[in-house]
Amino acid sequence: MERPLILITNDDGITAPGIRNLINMAKEFGEVYVVAPDSPQSGMGHAVTLNKAIFCNEIVSQSEVKEFSCSGTPVDCVKLAVAHILPRKPDLCISGINHGSNSSINVIYSGTMSAAVEAGIEGIPAIGFSLDNFDYNADFTVAETEIKSIIKEVLENKLPKGIVLNVNIPDVPKGEIKGVKVVRQADAKWDEKFDKREDPRGRQYYWMCGEFVNHDKGDDTDEYALANGYISIVPVRFDLTAHHFLSELKNWNF
Repeated sequence: MERPLILITNDDGITAPGIRNLINMAKEFGEVYVVAPDSPQSGMGHAVTLNKAIFCNEIVSQSEVKEFSCSGTPVDCVKLAVAHILPRKPDLCISGINHGSNSSINVIYSGTMSAAVEAGIEGIPAIGFSLDNFDYNADFTVAETEIKSIIKEVLENKLPKGIVLNVNIPDVPKGEIKGVKVVRQADAKWDEKFDKREDPRGRQYYWMCGEFVNHDKGDDTDEYALANGYISIVPVRFDLTAHHFLSELKNWNF
């Protein structure tokens, strides 16, 4: 029987420590192809490249893993991999491990999660992994056992079409993760401000900054799980329809 074909991508770039660790974890489960951005693409969301060419080059290595560096966005990487690079449709797409959390509202800005969602649109089971630590040299092996368990479960049980898993790992020392919680996305957002500055030539520019504010006090959310030392898993999908409001909206006099 063929080993599972696994596509790995990210938004931090193909050389980022997070993806390098993920590749090593995924190799034991199947044949791995990597198609990832050639430079950081954080915050790109579901962007695609429309007005310029996309370049994709195979990286020559001694590993059994085939790797391709792509000039496009994380979503471009998934689209290109499925259309032209992979020998067949993958059995699983894994995105990450992201440098920083993609819990709550961050899921809509995240290139990591958008790549996973794009795979879901293509009918490919997908997982996005993120570590709640922005340090480039963070220890991405803190949840190696749990990551491998999640990959194994998805390969064995599949996922409903269009559903992908948003997995966030707390920033705790190795061996101190309390477990895994399946939860909902918290009602939290960024309270953003723009710092107005001036460059050496006298031109004004703006630098976005802000504070993350969690309005959700529930104990069944991704933010609660992370704050209490648990890995959070939220099933997400690309359908943004507010289904609970459909019946009321139909009664409006348009």
